[in-house]
Amino acid sequence: MDKPLILVVEDDKAVKNLITTTLDIEGYRYHTASRGQEALVEAVSQTPDLMLLDLGLPDMDGMEIIRKVRSWSKMPIIVVSARSDDGDKIDALNAGADDYLTKPFNVEELLARLRVSLRRMKDFTENSQEEAVFLNGGLVIDYSSGCVSLDGNELHLTPIEYKLLCLLARNVGKVLTHNYILNHVWKSALDSDVTSLRVYMANLRKKIEADTSHPKYIQTHVGIGYRMLKIG
Repeated sequence: MDKPLILVVEDDKAVKNLITTTLDIEGYRYHTASRGQEALVEAVSQTPDLMLLDLGLPDMDGMEIIRKVRSWSKMPIIVVSARSDDGDKIDALNAGADDYLTKPFNVEELLARLRVSLRRMKDFTENSQEEAVFLNGGLVIDYSSGCVSLDGNELHLTPIEYKLLCLLARNVGKVLTHNYILNHVWKSALDSDVTSLRVYMANLRKKIEADTSHPKYIQTHVGIGYRMLKIG
């Protein structure tokens, strides 16, 4: 079986060479792009399995690329950027990125995050093939199609949002700790990942709760984790 195809979007030649050399050594296939428009063309024409994305491109901000790709693809996107502020990371995750790695980076960490994102996508695909439907009030999860609807309206979720929702649904009524969720969705339980979990949970709530200050479906247990409430 062919190794996954990685799209490397990076305009710094030295960084691009480091990443592609690393991918070569590990046996991954890859395409490269140095500009935003080129990256979008490659994403459409080559249908890569994952994108490694620099935010500071000469013709387009990487945030715009994330939003455009997310409008039609669930492909994992790992941001590799020199922007180190927490606000930049949160903005990228809100836009639909799956992970965020700050330059300069360790190539072993890059490979580890790449493997986790690809495994996460594989799990998402396999979960989407299950023949079952989850019903809870007006919330419907069709595992066979990977579709979610609320009160008859289809919801557009990112792969991580979908995986979070499915994990809560399969454990409806149970309080899931931060570590439990991180181990099942992020395949790790690093303290730094709790921030990502909170961002994704906040985004998920915005999509399924009529009033996020008085949640109907997902309850927060402060300092512990989250629980999906059984409706009816």
